[in-house]
Amino acid sequence: MSTNNPQITVLGLGTGDEDQLTLGVWKKLQLAAKEQAVLYLRTKDHPMVQMLDTNQIPYQTFDENYLAHQTFEQVYESIAEALIQSAKTQSSEVIYAVPGHPMVAEYTVQLLKQRCPSEGISLQIIGGESFLDQAFLRFGFDPIDGFQLLDATSLSRYTLNPQLHTVIGQVYDTLTASDLKISLMEAYPDDYRVVVGHSLGVTGVEQIIEVPLHELDHVKGYGNLSLVWVPRSEQDELYYRTFGRLHEIVQILRSPEGCPWDREQTHASLRKNLIEEAYEVLETIDEDDPEHMCEELGDLLLQVMLHAQMEEEIGTFTVYDVIATLNEKLIRRHPHVFGENKAEDADEALVNWNAMKAEEKRKKGIDITKQSVLDGVPRELPGLMKALKLQKKAATVGFDWSELEDVLNKVEEELTELREAIANPSEVGAQDRLEELGDVLFSIVNVARFLKVDPEEAIAQTNRKFIQRFSYIEDQIRLRGLSFEQTELSEMENLWQEAKKVAKLGQS
Repeated sequence: MSTNNPQITVLGLGTGDEDQLTLGVWKKLQLAAKEQAVLYLRTKDHPMVQMLDTNQIPYQTFDENYLAHQTFEQVYESIAEALIQSAKTQSSEVIYAVPGHPMVAEYTVQLLKQRCPSEGISLQIIGGESFLDQAFLRFGFDPIDGFQLLDATSLSRYTLNPQLHTVIGQVYDTLTASDLKISLMEAYPDDYRVVVGHSLGVTGVEQIIEVPLHELDHVKGYGNLSLVWVPRSEQDELYYRTFGRLHEIVQILRSPEGCPWDREQTHASLRKNLIEEAYEVLETIDEDDPEHMCEELGDLLLQVMLHAQMEEEIGTFTVYDVIATLNEKLIRRHPHVFGENKAEDADEALVNWNAMKAEEKRKKGIDITKQSVLDGVPRELPGLMKALKLQKKAATVGFDWSELEDVLNKVEEELTELREAIANPSEVGAQDRLEELGDVLFSIVNVARFLKVDPEEAIAQTNRKFIQRFSYIEDQIRLRGLSFEQTELSEMENLWQEAKKVAKLGQS
């Protein structure tokens, strides 16, 4: 066991050209050889190693660790552990040399920074030229224009920003390049020009290859010294795919220099628009029209953006607060996904959801024991939908029919009462007839619930069927050169029956 204070010194070997190696690092390497300090290299796969061999500077490498572990994370953790144990047992300083700069895309150094203090090991880091220096030089862009550095092995669509120059490291092989291509194509056109750099700054080895994005994984020669540069774009089409651009456009529309109509809108004036846009989305779902659905979902999203923008203008919240609230709620109410709870099916998931809702109310100081079972049903829901939700809530406490036959009998009873109200107009007023009709509709919704059918979907389907058949009648009358005034009801009924037969033939 070493009696001295254990120490690890990390050196950056630069990008690979010996002319770019810093004088301080070179002196440290030479001194290590003279004092017989232990020199470790993360990998022998680096051009500077030839200079070590030429100058007879002994070293050990961790290349075998790459073969012994399945993931890079496991490799880097094993290297950090080996360095720490070596520092504790060696009587001299442990020197660890890595490609490039130790603080740029070097996970082993980050692990050492985390662990060395608690292990009682002194850690010194001496920088070297980073691959970024050569990227700025060889690719020829100024990072002050906007720049981000990303890791190809953990790249997310949500980190990409077309307004910034993007340099992507850790493109070790063709498989990584292929995964990177797929991620980039979610934000950039397939033919967007990107640049691959192999061994930048290394004389006689360097390659700079520009290709369309869809050919990124066709490039040969990927390895430890490979980078991909995605130049920043001025194309409006790329910004159209960003949420930030949508927020910016809505701000402009509502600004004094924006659209007079948009400026005049209030929450109240847009109320009906929100409802209409939601129903237009439902139409596209019923029609199974994805292209139209994409457009209508955009119109619905615009309503959300406008309402949020109005609140942003008076300082209450922004659309980003809306998103943050939603994200927090989704995570909180799905403990079976983001926590330790389990849910084997949809029913269990719903139990978790309702439990979290109840817990949220308790934290807000709401006494749920004093709340009505029927609370939580939106006041402005369409009638059939609201009736269904009310019935479901009542059923949770046992207030329900036991058999479908009982529900059907209730429908007959309500129909009888409606007939009696209609038959005695002198005794029953319009309001009573309205209520009796409502009772019939409410009982029909109960039937739908027992059949596990959404009554809104059922009536929507019947509405579509009616439109198709009535349109057939209109077409046939028009083809005969007639009008409705010239057509008897009996003839229209015949055409209606024809329409039913035509529809059945079309389905067969």
